[in-house]
Amino acid sequence: MAPAVRAVNQGPPVGTHAFPFARAGPLLISNSMSALIQAEGLAHRYGAMVAVDQIDFSIDGGECFGFLGPNGAGKTTTMRMMYCLSPVHGGHLTLFGEDVMQHPRQIKARIGVVPQDDNLDVDLPVLKNLLLYARYYGLSAQQALPRARELLRFMQLEERERSPLRELSGGMRRRLIIARALIHKPEVLILDEPTTGLDPQARHLIWHHLEELKRGGVTLVLTTHYMEEAAKLCDRLVIMDHGKILMRGRPAELIREHVGFEVIEVKAQDHELDALVSLVQSRGGEVEKVKDNYYLIFKQPGQSEGVVEQLASRYYIHRPATLEDVFMKLTGRELEE
Repeated sequence: MAPAVRAVNQGPPVGTHAFPFARAGPLLISNSMSALIQAEGLAHRYGAMVAVDQIDFSIDGGECFGFLGPNGAGKTTTMRMMYCLSPVHGGHLTLFGEDVMQHPRQIKARIGVVPQDDNLDVDLPVLKNLLLYARYYGLSAQQALPRARELLRFMQLEERERSPLRELSGGMRRRLIIARALIHKPEVLILDEPTTGLDPQARHLIWHHLEELKRGGVTLVLTTHYMEEAAKLCDRLVIMDHGKILMRGRPAELIREHVGFEVIEVKAQDHELDALVSLVQSRGGEVEKVKDNYYLIFKQPGQSEGVVEQLASRYYIHRPATLEDVFMKLTGRELEE
């Protein structure tokens, strides 16, 4: 019997304008029997160094799936295998049911890529960057021009159509790279740290556009060092380190399972908080110490009662548990070079 599928409405999202290039008709998403992207035992090496170490994951159509991890964890290498730039040295990786090693041209025609680096053509103005890229996908001038202008409107760059790239801010250039990746109506958009180095306003604007794309039926695959970004955008994610997947799940579930409810950060010397540490631990909480910083972690509501009062004379931060706490707990708070 064929697997059941559900149809996702691709009508215009709520807002001032609709996603311009949603594909006609509903996007069919399997109930897990046939993921859009599937990796089994996936591996890649750089000489003797193992960059990706036999990992498994699956990505469903219509979701945003994240890869988190410190530098050197294997995230970018995994992405490069997904968009057929780096070879698979072990295991299997398929997109749309096609093996990346056997059918790279067919796969590349259906995906868009936003790389870490800014690789726009600095000799061309904004619009011509899109038109040139459209030619790589066989779009005629009659097809490419209206698509490019629609994407510039979507990314709020329409007034910059004729501008040279040197006049664009970092946020504008990142939005242009995303527009370029969408010129051929990809079904999957692969984003490698799309907002690194941007100011908060530019970052939030890009988040807004990525959410619109997902509502329009585009599957997003994301790497990021911003835990807030991952928590906001990702339906599911994995945390990687040293080429392996340490943990996987939905952001809220990972926070609840591996950290808990709330965290108090306080700076103190050794033994200054001994009594307080004992109190936290007696209530089922956890304490992590890194140099002069204590992290008092509370698993359940109410466990921190009475603790804050004992910190009245110290500077402290009392906040909800976050995905960053999960990340630090799994990969370590000390910097690795």
